[in-house]
Amino acid sequence: MLTSVLVDDQAKALAFYRDVLGFALKHDIPMGEHRWLTLTSPGDTDGVELLLEPDGHPAAKPFKAALVADGIPYTSFAVDDVHAEHARLAAAGVRFTQPPVAMGPVSTAVFDDTCGNLIQIAQRH
Repeated sequence: MLTSVLVDDQAKALAFYRDVLGFALKHDIPMGEHRWLTLTSPGDTDGVELLLEPDGHPAAKPFKAALVADGIPYTSFAVDDVHAEHARLAAAGVRFTQPPVAMGPVSTAVFDDTCGNLIQIAQRH
């Protein structure tokens, strides 16, 4: 299974998603000026691959900007403990737009991925 995040710079995105968030590199294949660049959860390297996809299409940047302007996350990642993950990422310099908040059966937090997106982390209770 594959899902994608539109990013403004693949090298910057790789550094953030791998080195800060902790994803594991799966594929890094040159494709002209861009790369087929996928990552996985380090605990499930055969699971869902996250494609760091260039946002070069003319519709991508306005779409991403509209989501950010309205505070809407582009996607959500499941975590075991949203408070612990928030603390770990905040200590690493990640800028959160929403600290952990309990919402019924989940707790969520939202951060800026430095590549033009807001990303949500969510924990089921």
